[in-house]
Amino acid sequence: PPNKIIGLLKKSVRFFLFTVLAVIILANIFIILSGRFYIYKGIRHTYLAGQSGPSIYELDIFPHTTLAKSDSTIQWIPSANFNKKQPSALDLSFMNNLETRAFLVFKGDSIVYEKYFDKHAINSVSNSFSAAKTVVALLVGIAVDEGKIKSLDEPVFNYIPEFSTNGKEKITIRHLLMMSSGLDWEESASNPLSDNAESYYGSNLYRLVTRQKAITPPGKAFNYQSGNSQLLGFIVEKATGKSVSEYTQEKIWNRIGTEHEAYWSLDKENGDEKSFCCLYATARDFGRLGKLILQEGRYGKQQVIPLWYMKELCKIPNLTTEENVPNKRYGLHIWTYQGEKNPIYYCRGIKGQYIISIPTENLVIVRLGLKRNDNFVIPEEQKKNKDYYKRNEAKI
Repeated sequence: PPNKIIGLLKKSVRFFLFTVLAVIILANIFIILSGRFYIYKGIRHTYLAGQSGPSIYELDIFPHTTLAKSDSTIQWIPSANFNKKQPSALDLSFMNNLETRAFLVFKGDSIVYEKYFDKHAINSVSNSFSAAKTVVALLVGIAVDEGKIKSLDEPVFNYIPEFSTNGKEKITIRHLLMMSSGLDWEESASNPLSDNAESYYGSNLYRLVTRQKAITPPGKAFNYQSGNSQLLGFIVEKATGKSVSEYTQEKIWNRIGTEHEAYWSLDKENGDEKSFCCLYATARDFGRLGKLILQEGRYGKQQVIPLWYMKELCKIPNLTTEENVPNKRYGLHIWTYQGEKNPIYYCRGIKGQYIISIPTENLVIVRLGLKRNDNFVIPEEQKKNKDYYKRNEAKI
């Protein structure tokens, strides 16, 4: 009977609403009792904003510092063939599927190709995410060269006293750079209870990284942890007496001809830089960082980063990975691809931020976007499989 059906529907709706209310109440109780108030900010700026995670355009939702552009901007010179060679339809389809926002290619002092997508433009700034980790590593090398840090093999507790006991006293600056600290940091891009989530949306980075525990011997295994990078940022501050932004401005940003201001997100107003991520800049200025790496720390006539450190940075430490195979992909806070004749060095961010330096070709490639393909196959391998093109032609 209709009345009975209507009654059942009303009961179902009431049950659903009570269930949702109960979940909300229990979730709030958990947040309050656990002190994880950062979850509120995370929900507000993701799910309530129609997103499933952080975006590359979140500069204004966090306090941030400003890095002034270089006193003497060094302009990129358009090459004679600027934008004359275009990507294939298949390549453009691939970039669009991954929501690419900028794709630039530089050769030497020239810009060879430049394309922006959607509303992203030449002066748009976006989040580097973990590509910023390499910048922090460069600062460490400068501080060592200036004598502000005595050695890469100094114990971390020389700068962070909370690391003087419980096994953490064995951890050195080099261990942090190698991502082999042995700490219990939980690296997760999806778990709202992870250390990563708290570091991005929370307001006390120092407390977060100093409460970590040593769980395995340092210097043995490669385990990618953003907490290591954040600790390096605090070490730079303690050693130099300057914030990460101030030291970056003075030692790097002002010396590589940047043409636009950059910005670094803070954990709170007048707080600490998120050294593990969150340097905002234009695609062209990210290209200048790539050129700095390409030229082994030199820019123009200046040796911005000490040469000895650049060589150390790009070496592959003797470590095993979490898959229990030899590490062949990570130096001291920089990703590497060790080809037979043409090694490639690159900075990488979680949404597909890439600053790629190919020394043998004198090339820098910058790709910015909203997604990355975790299982990318080298195009040469794709060409061997004609079915790949047959399957993908339909998507173009």
